Amino acid sequence: MSEECTHNCSTCGQNCSERKEPQSFLVEPHEMSSIKKVIGVVSGKGGVGKSMVTSMLAVLLNRKGYHTAILDADVTGPSIPKAFGLHEMAQGNEYGILPCTTKTGIDVMSVNLLLEDETSPVVWRGPVIAGTVKQFWSDVIWNDVDFMFVDMPPGTGDVPLTVFQSLPLDGIIVVTSPQELVSLIVEKAVNMASMMNIPVLGVVENMSYVKCPDCGKEIHVFGESHLDEVADKHQLKVLARLPMDPALTRVVDQGVVELFEGDWMDGAAETVEALL
Repeated sequence: MSEECTHNCSTCGQNCSERKEPQSFLVEPHEMSSIKKVIGVVSGKGGVGKSMVTSMLAVLLNRKGYHTAILDADVTGPSIPKAFGLHEMAQGNEYGILPCTTKTGIDVMSVNLLLEDETSPVVWRGPVIAGTVKQFWSDVIWNDVDFMFVDMPPGTGDVPLTVFQSLPLDGIIVVTSPQELVSLIVEKAVNMASMMNIPVLGVVENMSYVKCPDCGKEIHVFGESHLDEVADKHQLKVLARLPMDPALTRVVDQGVVELFEGDWMDGAAETVEALL
């Protein structure tokens, strides 16, 4: 080892006895699992509709004939079971935990499916929550899944970091809203993905506009969108712009998101489909 060694082997070409290979934090899936592609759905802040986008993507790919699944990594604020009308508890056998299945065959695992009372708060510290997310990957039997969508909590804390490091993500989709704050939100998510060498598939803008039911005019409630300039700056693809649609909100609230109608997310679904 040279006296000038910085102990940063990633920047050194010398082959010395002290050299250490980069450590992988990837967690192996259950031995009976089969998962082809894993896509993370992230946001820089809460309340932008990330879980709705996750649900819609799973539904659209399911409609195309693929077997889709959702790993709900938002442990303290799980909303995926509600969107699909899932209220029963997940079951297990001698081999592992079995995900719950929606009416159209989408596999789901969420902490709400493990609680006797789904309204009970999950008051856990970060390491426990991160460990739970790992177990959703390693202890659950995901059978013949073509596309798994990971619904992550907002921000860049313990759980997003755990997912980025522990799961073999094939890409992420960033969900945002039209406010000027969007540039900062998207930039944080993109920078985190870049640090982890994970490709950003594109951006979905939710609450982009409201369409007048009488004249059809699009009303930009939050002002003009800044998404295009932000996307150009980071060379990102704008995958979809979702309206504030009462019908869409209604199917999510009623637990029948699988019945939603609309072509807003078709481009995003095609981008994900192209990964196979």
